[in-house]
Amino acid sequence: MAYRQTAAVEARLQDNRTRILEAARSLVSEGGWKEAQVASVAAAAGIATGTVYRYFPSKADLFAEVLAAVSQREVDVLSEIAAEDGAAAGRLHASVTSFVRRAMRNPRLAYALIAEPCDKEIDAARLVYRAAISEVIRSIVASGQASGEMASDFRPDIAASVIVGGFMEGLIGPLSPLSRQQHQDTDEYQREVAMLADQIARLACASVAMPTATVRQLARRPR
Repeated sequence: MAYRQTAAVEARLQDNRTRILEAARSLVSEGGWKEAQVASVAAAAGIATGTVYRYFPSKADLFAEVLAAVSQREVDVLSEIAAEDGAAAGRLHASVTSFVRRAMRNPRLAYALIAEPCDKEIDAARLVYRAAISEVIRSIVASGQASGEMASDFRPDIAASVIVGGFMEGLIGPLSPLSRQQHQDTDEYQREVAMLADQIARLACASVAMPTATVRQLARRPR
């Protein structure tokens, strides 16, 4: 007879896996990929180092899953914004603003997800994440072109790649561990984050906006 795990055993195994992932994410948030070693993850999770390898064959596999889990949450948030009613430009602005604000809530983790040098397995997961983000932005641009809100002389997928590359590049400096860090609970920090988010979002929207001359011509058309 084949051995079948009891519900209690399955729950314990799942609990161990969850604890490992939570510990790994916490360590990446504190010091990035290099500082998060498997032994440290095991200690933080309260288990033996060998137990970590029962769930994840390597450190790269573990942290690729951490990246995928965190990234999927960001994709879900942007997808919700993209699905809302309203003008495409407003949804694009809200999407970029949300991404920037959320990144600045945990700068060290966001830097690891976006720009920190890492193993190829982690980088592969990062590219999947960027592609998913780009697809959400592409859908917004495509809807804006269909409604006549946005310029239509470029492919929406190319526009999305440029926009996503732009706002992620724009975050590297502010997120970098080398940059000046402020306490996040200060009003000054929150004002700077709000300004950063708005400026990056406005630049993203400007890149796909209808040319001013075209807007004026449309406004003058007889109704």
